[in-house]
Amino acid sequence: MPKVFEWKGFKFFFFSNEGFLREPRHIHVRKGEKLAKFWTDPRVSLAASWGLSSRELSELERIIEERQDLIRRKWDEYFND
Repeated sequence: MPKVFEWKGFKFFFFSNEGFLREPRHIHVRKGEKLAKFWTDPRVSLAASWGLSSRELSELERIIEERQDLIRRKWDEYFND
């Protein structure tokens, strides 16, 4: 489970095995029991969430948008090597 970065206790990561036919580029976010998945292409959008408030989801979406280049680069390095 490659970690991309942390922010305010939230861990942003990929699952190592996204399946034989991988899903499009996305990032998972976890803090304790709270979990979310965001698509990053063609734009950042929420795929699913559990236990997060709308305020937290908005903040996470903003952070992902700000660090979208890092997320894309790390995804490509990990899954395309």
